[in-house]
Amino acid sequence: MKTKNIIIFISVLCSMLVSCKKYLDVVPDDIATLDMAFSNRNEAEKYLYTCYSYIPSNHTAQGNVALMGADELWTFYPNGSGFTPWEIARGNQNANDPYMNCWSERNGGSAFYKAIRDCNIFLENVKDESKISDLSAGMRKRWIGEVTFLKAYYHFLLFRMYGPIVIVDKNIPVDASNDVVRVKRSPVDSVVNFISGLLDESCINLPPYITNQTEELGRITAPAALSLKARLLVTAASPLFNGNVDYANFTDKDGEHLFYTTYDEGKWVKAVEACRKAIETCEQNNIQMYQFQTYLALSDTTKIQMSIRNSVGEKWNRELIWGLSSRAVDGLQGDCMARIGTYTQNMWAARELVNPTLEIVNQCYTENGVPINEDKTWNYSGRYETKVATHDDRFNLAENYETALFHFKREPRFYANLAFDGSVWYMQNSPSGTDENTFTVKGRVGQPQAKMGAYNYSCTGYWAKKLVSWKLVLSENSSTTERFPWPEIRLSDLYLLYAEALNEIGDMENALVWLDKVRERAGLKGVKESWTKYSTKPTKYSSVSGLREIIHQERSIELMFEGHRFWDLRRWKEAEKMLNKKITGWDIDQESPAAYYRPKVLFNMTFIAPRDYLWPLRDEDLIVNPRLVQNPGW
Repeated sequence: MKTKNIIIFISVLCSMLVSCKKYLDVVPDDIATLDMAFSNRNEAEKYLYTCYSYIPSNHTAQGNVALMGADELWTFYPNGSGFTPWEIARGNQNANDPYMNCWSERNGGSAFYKAIRDCNIFLENVKDESKISDLSAGMRKRWIGEVTFLKAYYHFLLFRMYGPIVIVDKNIPVDASNDVVRVKRSPVDSVVNFISGLLDESCINLPPYITNQTEELGRITAPAALSLKARLLVTAASPLFNGNVDYANFTDKDGEHLFYTTYDEGKWVKAVEACRKAIETCEQNNIQMYQFQTYLALSDTTKIQMSIRNSVGEKWNRELIWGLSSRAVDGLQGDCMARIGTYTQNMWAARELVNPTLEIVNQCYTENGVPINEDKTWNYSGRYETKVATHDDRFNLAENYETALFHFKREPRFYANLAFDGSVWYMQNSPSGTDENTFTVKGRVGQPQAKMGAYNYSCTGYWAKKLVSWKLVLSENSSTTERFPWPEIRLSDLYLLYAEALNEIGDMENALVWLDKVRERAGLKGVKESWTKYSTKPTKYSSVSGLREIIHQERSIELMFEGHRFWDLRRWKEAEKMLNKKITGWDIDQESPAAYYRPKVLFNMTFIAPRDYLWPLRDEDLIVNPRLVQNPGW
């Protein structure tokens, strides 16, 4: 085994059999040796970009397990047969050849251990001040900070999937013995402390913001590093990793416990401090909640919706803490787009493949800012009855069109995030030039956006409007749009993490402050006022458990379709409750409103606890490295 600078790929000793040539394919310009790769700034910078190149494809339904892996988005079989994450939602995960296997880079999984290896190589060489003589001291420090962050980030992504992982702080020498090569998994707390330490180390050398915005947007900053640390520590403090007795007997082959199963409130205290510091740094660097600004004469209703939509869809807006410039949202827009306007036959640019479910739609509040099954003024029992929208409804619903009561009197995020039979879809190229008489969606049989043919249609009767830029323009067989970076971390997420952590240490008053900041942008009153006036549970917010439920639902609404709910349900240990339900949509093959608005079961989900909370290791990996142990249940 003569591979250069080999690092063990957690489990896979066979990864050491990768040839030098295959390894060197990731080094730019076919450079023959690592010495050449770090001979000058230009070549070293290419290696820096190689370290960035492993960031997963979060901007696609195929590459982001959190988009299609839970109960938010669905498609019609076999439309989604190429969506590997969907196989996890359909209950097909397995240990023989796991889907989205990032442990040994198989079956749609990213090469995170290869990424860590390249980060280690980069750091080893760039920290050597005898190399890259034309690199300034300031830039050297910045590069070291960026790659230290990336090293932490790739470890975090593995931790979130597998729990206890192999920590790879340094690459293993080529002449290492089998005992050294066959490394074992580290306990969860050790993994968290290691990642947290890397993020602290990276912050010292990272810039507070990007000055060269023409060429460097998407590069790592100090606010991004601190925000990732906040996410890490909130995850570590959550029930899956904090006091989880399901893993009381989860030990390695030396008898070491891989989970500390006694609850520790101190983990929430650390999470609170991490969130506070991240928010302060963001505010110092002019990162703020996005507000839509326009010269157009739009209604206040539409302006609020555009603030919600464009907090994601406006590229490089001020709310974005870390956007993935190399993972710009393009094809996903077409997967979510409805065939609106003149071009109702255009199934190429408006593919309609990624469809919100009734389960996620149910999460959205009423116009009073409380859950639909709690609002004492809202007709929950009659929600599937129908009504004709009036002129007063025109900025949310198609005027004079009959749709379900379910679609009336809902909060602004409902109309901003979703399109449906009877909805309006305001775009920059609105045929009227304003939000009056704009595009509409009418999806029942015989209507312009109804099912057409065997493929490319909304199987649920909903469209993910939030993931489509308002600048997308359909033409006969194509479209043009503005690509925007995938929002890996944005400020509203950080506010909600802070609110969650504060609540868990009993500081409910301050938790409400940050929760209400998110609701304010969404056009809603504060939690206290909304629940006191309108909820059948008017004091729900006054207990830790009640406010926890509110915060959890707020995250599901605010961060809808951004790849958070999948991970949130797991870290909260709520997946076994939420992902053992039916996936439903409207009966889209019907013409009359009464027949169409009957929930139709599309799939019966299965989530086995505690097995499905963590990814399985591939069976073959356990044979290759006998010091590894499988995750419980697999």
